[in-house]
Amino acid sequence: MTSATATLPARERLLAAADKLFYEEGINTVGIDRVIEEADVAKATLYSSFGSKEALVVAYLERRLDRRQERTRNLLARIDQPRERLVAVFDVLDEYIHEPGFNGCAFINATAEAQAGSAIELAVRAARVWMLALWTDLARDARAPQPEELARQLALLYDGAIVSAHMDDDLDAAQAAKDTARVLLEVATRRRRSNR
Repeated sequence: MTSATATLPARERLLAAADKLFYEEGINTVGIDRVIEEADVAKATLYSSFGSKEALVVAYLERRLDRRQERTRNLLARIDQPRERLVAVFDVLDEYIHEPGFNGCAFINATAEAQAGSAIELAVRAARVWMLALWTDLARDARAPQPEELARQLALLYDGAIVSAHMDDDLDAAQAAKDTARVLLEVATRRRRSNR
């Protein structure tokens, strides 16, 4: 436990410990005793706060999603042009990739370890649904003729960039994906103009 987290309430210390350990080492590798020790709380505190390790993992993923949504909303709020808003999501990814301790996508990592049909899998799915809805809304605002199709392509591009950054140590992956997103958007817009 760091001095910054020592003054937090027990529930927040548990979430901070879970975030650090689950993200760095994996949700199945890290036992509940490690989280409790890192958070410096009693085992009963974990169970009274979350009820189970699975619920703690879900809370960790929900908090990760909240942070992703907030970073994305904050950046998009500063951009007026719909086409620029669409590709700016890759700037958020670029910032994330360059954070100290980057270890890939918490949601991809969690889904690799989650049991089918578990609450963890559902939390990961909620993040995916949000991301695809975001891409669809941005594609629609950018006047793409088939926003759902472009959204799917952009989601694949986003996923590929984050995997490449993690597995290949390609710290330029998000910017390369942004350049490719511009091409996809241009092709989609050209298709709309040619169909008039």
